[in-house]
Amino acid sequence: MAGKGQAPASGKELQAQVAELARSLGLRVELEAKAARRLWGSKRYIAVVITDEKTGKRLGIECKYQGRGGTAEEKIPATILDIEHWPIPGIVVISGQGFSPNMQGYLAATGKVIWFEELEEWLRLYFGL
Repeated sequence: MAGKGQAPASGKELQAQVAELARSLGLRVELEAKAARRLWGSKRYIAVVITDEKTGKRLGIECKYQGRGGTAEEKIPATILDIEHWPIPGIVVISGQGFSPNMQGYLAATGKVIWFEELEEWLRLYFGL
């Protein structure tokens, strides 16, 4: 299955694997789609926008990778708030061993964060595939 191979080693690799997985499911993919401005005024780009061309249903995805402890996890709460202001529904896809246990609990509780390993099943359910 697409996306089930080697784990990503960076945010860009994660983004590429998310796109590959979506395409393998027959979905259209747009990378770095411009979507107005963020809450704090900077230009907003959605990392991956997936569209089911049969239904027109769309989903935006931000990709966050953290291989070891660091600041990526600290940016996710702001990303989740930003997603609420997107013109389409959105989620954050995460990967990597560096997310702290406390942050993993928070991320799971938001309902907006999906581990990459669970993404295919989630996309199949969301798009009715």
